Amino acid sequence: MIRKALACTLLVLPFLLPRAAVAVEGDRQVFPAAAERARLVIHGATDIEAMRPLLEDFRALRPEVTLEYVDYLTNALFREAKASCASGEHAADLLLSSSVDQLVRLANDGCAVAHRTGETVPSWANWREEVYGFSFEPAVMVYDERQVPPEDVPRSHHELAELLRQKFETYRGRVGTYDVRASGIGYLLAYNDSRVAPTTYGRLLESFGRAETVTRCCNNEVLDELRRGNIAIAYNVLGSYAYAAHLRDPHLRLVLPRDYTLILSRGALIPATSRQKSLAGAFLDYLLSERGQKKARQASFYFSANGLLPYGVDGPTSLIDTGIGRPIRIGPALLAAQDQAQHKRFTEEWITVMEGKQP
Repeated sequence: MIRKALACTLLVLPFLLPRAAVAVEGDRQVFPAAAERARLVIHGATDIEAMRPLLEDFRALRPEVTLEYVDYLTNALFREAKASCASGEHAADLLLSSSVDQLVRLANDGCAVAHRTGETVPSWANWREEVYGFSFEPAVMVYDERQVPPEDVPRSHHELAELLRQKFETYRGRVGTYDVRASGIGYLLAYNDSRVAPTTYGRLLESFGRAETVTRCCNNEVLDELRRGNIAIAYNVLGSYAYAAHLRDPHLRLVLPRDYTLILSRGALIPATSRQKSLAGAFLDYLLSERGQKKARQASFYFSANGLLPYGVDGPTSLIDTGIGRPIRIGPALLAAQDQAQHKRFTEEWITVMEGKQP
């Protein structure tokens, strides 16, 4: 039986800034201006430690702006955004989420305003100027080299499925991934796995179920299980979180699957109920700008759209040039993933195979 998490706890990292620089109110953090003239409220399904360098850098450009950042899980952010749109009441000025399918759904439902940026954005990372992708993040496998010998390291989805079949007892309960019921990004990645390579996905899912795979709500929960030694391999973790974990513990190694590697771009959307649409647009422009992309690559998300890999990552020289990288296109095709009947059917099939029972 698969081991389930009933709640998700945040992995708290040491603050990188002096304590006086940030006021903490639960999951809300305020980056105050010396003399506030405007306040931008950002709701994000991106850990505050990843966003902190970008928030601080933007405030250096706009010292009169106070930034208020509230950290959410993807599904909770989506529920609140839908409710705000339906009621017409203000909740946030800007939304950031790795579950770009949920942002596309919001935009399609009339919950977003368009923003025309002067920055260069790949065609697959811009939909109707309402949802923009601002990061380049492969979905990777992470393993603990102290627990996984070199001959067992999987370098493709097929190899991971075969490893769990051939060494079932060794890796039973030792692999971790998302719970698609609790994680919007987990669902999005699993759904795209099933679309890119349906046969391989079916075999991998079956292997996960037989191996009693550990599931958790979010990236850092899965990586925390790895860091604690409770599992040996983590699957479909976003590269930014995985590489940050590697920098803290070099024994945690990253592999980009050689058959294909899904690439996610975190999305940004300005809600129709935003009170600071112009300021939200300015922050979005910053995220897409050369300065913002450089800061993100160096301090937060590590991977870049040129496809070159950070030092120490096991993968092809370039995801783009080799054709291995498969960007998840931000656009109407993602609406299929958010179709209620499709979502229910996919999740029920996942439960059936992973838990070996009817949902």
